[in-house]
Amino acid sequence: MRVVVPSPLFSYTSGQKEIDGAGESLAQLLAFLDDRYPGMRHRIIDEQGRIRPHIRFFVNGAGATRLEHALRTNDEVIIVAALSGG
Repeated sequence: MRVVVPSPLFSYTSGQKEIDGAGESLAQLLAFLDDRYPGMRHRIIDEQGRIRPHIRFFVNGAGATRLEHALRTNDEVIIVAALSGG
């Protein structure tokens, strides 16, 4: 599957905006990505195993809010990191 990575995570992917992923759920995809890009999952998932508040997932253009969200090999997953400031 195609995974679009937000710029705050480019340091894990050597600057690649789009990477290949695998897994039958968002949780499995994140485990796959963390194996390939160590430390990446921690930037997306907190210590309680929840998606961090500033992270959003879109699967084929539709929002996905649960790690159990099912994925298929031809899906496009976009990871969005919200910006904040004052």
